[in-house]
Amino acid sequence: MTALTGDAFDAWDFNDPHLRQFLQGGAGAMTEAGVSVTPKAAMRNTTVMRCVSLIAFSAGTLPLHLRRKATKEKATDHPLFRILHRKPNAWQTAFEFRSLMQQRMLGASGHGDRGDAFALIVRSGRKPLALVPLATERVTPRQRTDWSLEYEYRRPEGGTTILQQRDVFHLRYGLSEDGISGISLVKQAAEAIGLALQTERAAARLFRNGMLVGGMMSVKNRLSEDAFRRLKEQMDEREGAAQAHKWIIGEEGLEAKPFSQSGRDSQHIEQRKHQIEEIARPFGVPRPLLGVDDTSWGSGIDSLGQLFVRFALNPHFEAWQQAIERCLLDDDEAEIYEAKFNVAALLNGSIKDQGEYFAKALGSGGHQPWMDYAEVRETVDLPERDLAANPLAQSKT
Repeated sequence: MTALTGDAFDAWDFNDPHLRQFLQGGAGAMTEAGVSVTPKAAMRNTTVMRCVSLIAFSAGTLPLHLRRKATKEKATDHPLFRILHRKPNAWQTAFEFRSLMQQRMLGASGHGDRGDAFALIVRSGRKPLALVPLATERVTPRQRTDWSLEYEYRRPEGGTTILQQRDVFHLRYGLSEDGISGISLVKQAAEAIGLALQTERAAARLFRNGMLVGGMMSVKNRLSEDAFRRLKEQMDEREGAAQAHKWIIGEEGLEAKPFSQSGRDSQHIEQRKHQIEEIARPFGVPRPLLGVDDTSWGSGIDSLGQLFVRFALNPHFEAWQQAIERCLLDDDEAEIYEAKFNVAALLNGSIKDQGEYFAKALGSGGHQPWMDYAEVRETVDLPERDLAANPLAQSKT
């Protein structure tokens, strides 16, 4: 079957559920604001773009290591360590792969109907070699009668393939209606996003027409045909933001009477600010990270950053870590290894705060030490040094 493509959706045959959805009213969620919110349309909104990029880039930026549970040491000898930390496949970096998967899990790409991200696990025997991302809209998970999962994959060139559960890395958003597919944050926030998109369009039309406040041209007697024609030509020439606030020539006693600014017009900017909050709320992103201009950037910003990490990012990190254990480690390996993000990199305070913390960790001020010199250097990502060349380090170990 020839692919049916368009800006709003992609369908691969007449049995595709997205084609049926499009015929019933559009590929995106139709909102009360009168706009269809697809992931592509949603990402044109700067608030959605910022929220998605903050979460996706956090998942892509933080170091993700496979380590031994007993010793917390990096399992660099395991083939999965390289895949997770450095090179998931031949054409993507770990940052690119994880950012893409996280974006798809939020429902901010493809059709955005589900909060899922999929990758094909390429193996040689039991050894994992690569993770190949699969477009979410091409994959349909199903539960068999024995409770295991299988995945129907619609190939770009046509036809379908059934992938077994052991061959698919499935990352899903924590909230779910059936326990198999996650919900899409973009779809759930469609009403707030749709209203924001319509508000932006109204602002764009306002500046395009170049008239911030309308008014009425008043004359005591009837205008002559020539005067009316010249007046209309002048007003037509003033269309566009570049022509705003320019004067026109009045004839035959013509007087301009501008309308008073309505409450709706005066609250236009406040409405746009309110939509920023409404969109950011389901993503869990604090206002300062969205550049809202009436927010203080004082000492409390560190606390807000920690709040963002603990309550917005940590659930996503935990979803990654447990999905890796479920999909990429067998039962015996899961007893030995674990995947772990280095979240401490996002929670570090100022250099002064870190210095005081590590000083106490090494035993300063009579504290019972709980770290040694080498562990401190590893925590701040510094290379190992010879302890024999550093008497201070020897005294602390």
